[in-house]
Amino acid sequence: MKILVCEEEDVLLTALEFRLNKQGHDITIGKSGEETLELYDQDKPDLIVIDKQTTDIDGLSLIQKLREEKKSKEPIVLICRIEEDEDILEAVRLGATDFVTRPFKPLELSLRIRKIFQEQGVS
Repeated sequence: MKILVCEEEDVLLTALEFRLNKQGHDITIGKSGEETLELYDQDKPDLIVIDKQTTDIDGLSLIQKLREEKKSKEPIVLICRIEEDEDILEAVRLGATDFVTRPFKPLELSLRIRKIFQEQGVS
């Protein structure tokens, strides 16, 4: 499955990429919201992971752009801080499928992704 990850933190990206590649996923990385929007058009991912804290486009705005402008139907998982309760609720309202809160282990995210794919009938 193709997963598009919008994340700026190199250490986390390396860990996520290793874990998700190990599970057989094809990973594309956008280091900014704008780059992620461009990659979305090019790659047509099966799932999108978005860090709320991107420098150019806030993660919530990115979800909104994907859902409204790009007509994205793919599952979206938001990475955010635990104290951002209102943002989590807003992300779900905007169309996020799930979320993980920092700090988290890459295994947690990969398990959530696996569950989403299983619920869709994709393995």
